[in-house]
Amino acid sequence: METQAKETGMVLKIGHLYPTLMSVAADRGNLFSIERRCKWRGIKTEVELIYVKQTPDFTRYDLILFHGGADREMEIASKDIQTKAPSLHEAAESNTVFLSVCAGYQLLGHYYKPFQGPELKGVGLLDFYTEGGGTRFMTHMALETNFPETGKKILVGYENHSGRSYLGSNAQPLGKVLAGWGNNGKDGGEGAVYKNVFGTYLHGPLLPKNPWFTDLLIQRSLERRYGKVELTPLDDSTEEAAHQAALKLAMEFKGTMSAIEATPWKR
Repeated sequence: METQAKETGMVLKIGHLYPTLMSVAADRGNLFSIERRCKWRGIKTEVELIYVKQTPDFTRYDLILFHGGADREMEIASKDIQTKAPSLHEAAESNTVFLSVCAGYQLLGHYYKPFQGPELKGVGLLDFYTEGGGTRFMTHMALETNFPETGKKILVGYENHSGRSYLGSNAQPLGKVLAGWGNNGKDGGEGAVYKNVFGTYLHGPLLPKNPWFTDLLIQRSLERRYGKVELTPLDDSTEEAAHQAALKLAMEFKGTMSAIEATPWKR
């Protein structure tokens, strides 16, 4: 499936926030998955890399990616993103799609207070806060989601974080934990959603193992610009095999965790 399908005339405009500063644990694979699944359908993608000290109009993007990073890099991003906050809020309220992972997810909340070190301010696109714990949540993970377009579906991935996130009334969890620890290991929720803003702790990378979720993001991104869109079905046999393998691992590791002492420089 390496050849590009007949062009549809549609273009998906992607803003990749802090692509070198914040993109650990293979998170860049999320961008590759979106680009490839669009190419297979004849949908063009335009990717703009957004660095420190750059403040574009975020409403011009259909999809914004914001991935994970270590505490030192997160501190730099926390300071810089405050100048970007007004435009990010405008984009979120205009239904731009966001996918944020781990540290990127935490910085879309109100703040992140590490186990050691100063509080890092977020931008408050998602109504939650995060406080560091003395141990890390590290395990294969599965959660059940329920979106109008898809019904109940399972997301799989790998969580690796010491932060405990607590949602407020204006955010809903991305899904219900089936295996793993999730936002805080207590309330059974993982990630957060507001409008088209999605946050999660799932690495892996997330999207290649969850093609249905990749397509949900693509569809919502395109519909913001073009109205109702029907995506051409793809042969997802390889992706589904990866999904099932990851789900099997998550269920085998259910109820276990690796506890590593938190340090100031690790997520």
